[in-house]
Amino acid sequence: MSLQINVLTGFLGSGKTTLLQRVLAHEEMGETALLINEFGEVGIDDLLVQEIAPNTVLLPSGCVCCSIRGDLKQALIDLHDKRSRGLIPPFRRVLLETTGLADPAPILSTLQRDPQLRGRYHLGLIVTVVDAQHAALQERIHPEWLGQVTAADRLLVSKADRVSVEVLEQVTAHLQSLNPSASVALASGVGEGDEQLLGEGLRSPAPDDEVARWQLFAPTRQPQHGGAQVCALEYDQALDWLAFGVWLSMLLRCHGERILRVKGILDVMDCEQPIVIHGVQHCLHAPVHLKAWPGGERRSRLVIIVRDLDTRLLRRSFEAFVQRLGRAA
Repeated sequence: MSLQINVLTGFLGSGKTTLLQRVLAHEEMGETALLINEFGEVGIDDLLVQEIAPNTVLLPSGCVCCSIRGDLKQALIDLHDKRSRGLIPPFRRVLLETTGLADPAPILSTLQRDPQLRGRYHLGLIVTVVDAQHAALQERIHPEWLGQVTAADRLLVSKADRVSVEVLEQVTAHLQSLNPSASVALASGVGEGDEQLLGEGLRSPAPDDEVARWQLFAPTRQPQHGGAQVCALEYDQALDWLAFGVWLSMLLRCHGERILRVKGILDVMDCEQPIVIHGVQHCLHAPVHLKAWPGGERRSRLVIIVRDLDTRLLRRSFEAFVQRLGRAA
């Protein structure tokens, strides 16, 4: 059975360290392995108790903590190997904390596409911590900020106590407009065992809420936000799965990194269950089959977040695709 990997990202100084310090101190984290770039950067030195293998320590909660001083792939393989050989305590999930300047897309691509990793791990949630105090400035001058926000399944707002209620509401509303498929919550409210950080999202036993939140996003023309726009597409007839895959693959190939996020629930021919797709830039995750349609409404819906790309091109491309489907039928 493959192990779940949740990715924790966020810009420099966003509060990932504070969040980790609070969450990792609890016994409920004992079945978690934490992967970080360097111990010093994360600032959890006060939590470290003993070295149990090279680059590996055991936290008071029983959580295994490893440093990444080289290739991410090799670090994950080594961690899995130590677990299999009994060199470290068994764990059932990995929490990967990225550096503040990291674009999540290459990391996700490594996790999804490498054949050695696919057999050992599967991607759970992508969680991004956003600094309420400096979000506007970081969005203006750092393109990585937008990539981190739009890649997220969960957005946790930190430093809420340092801004006014009005500013906090503006930041929250802006995040929801940039990434309507993500939930938004205060980082201060996340504690031990919290599903906001440790859940599996669409792989969880009851993913309906996960889908319903963005499935209901209205397909209206949204105002532009710093080069980012949201395009929502709908189709009332069953889709040909292979034809749709060709269309989506060509779309990602043509526009590449300008497509930041794709999420969709699809009504597919010869399939009673809805199929959920989601991906970041070039990287599409494995499709997930739901047991039933959230809300009971059977309709294909796509939410696509783009940067510096005219959403009218997406609409025309999708309309041409479904028109061909209609003629073929």
